[in-house]
Amino acid sequence: MDVLLSAERIQARVGELARQIAEDYHGQPLTIVGVLTGSLIFLADLVRRLDLPLRIGLLQASSYRGAVTAPGELRVGPDLVPDVRGRHVLLLDDILDTGQTLAPLVRHLRDLGPLSVRVAVLLRKVGRQTVVLEPDYFGFDIPNAFVVGYGLDYNDEYRNLPYLAVLPTAGAAEAARDTR
Repeated sequence: MDVLLSAERIQARVGELARQIAEDYHGQPLTIVGVLTGSLIFLADLVRRLDLPLRIGLLQASSYRGAVTAPGELRVGPDLVPDVRGRHVLLLDDILDTGQTLAPLVRHLRDLGPLSVRVAVLLRKVGRQTVVLEPDYFGFDIPNAFVVGYGLDYNDEYRNLPYLAVLPTAGAAEAARDTR
């Protein structure tokens, strides 16, 4: 696979994002809600660098199932959503692709009565958004390619890679055949 972003470059950017988030919240209590499962590595690396009063929650939501590289119907597991009433919330996800996952999650969290809801994503895919949503924090703009590593997967594999790589075309073609 072709490496798109090295582990070192990702870690440097996560550190920059942590400094920006800490500065913006000025020591105020914050609840970070990570979108499972792709955000786990980003979440872990980010929170270890934040010196804030902090709660961590998780939310299960996915538009991708199994061996596919195109989003499908959004499914949200509401059981893991923490109580966010009266708290500042940072919704954290691995990638902003079409926005069809993040936009409904932002609306859902706002309905739960937080003081504020902001969005942080590691990656923002250029030219793919079908829903208007501008993240408050993002790590990198990337081209319209299917990427894996650093928490992002293809058929639940490759999440463990410390870098981001473009899924080979053969894998994408195989995935397209599997979804027919």
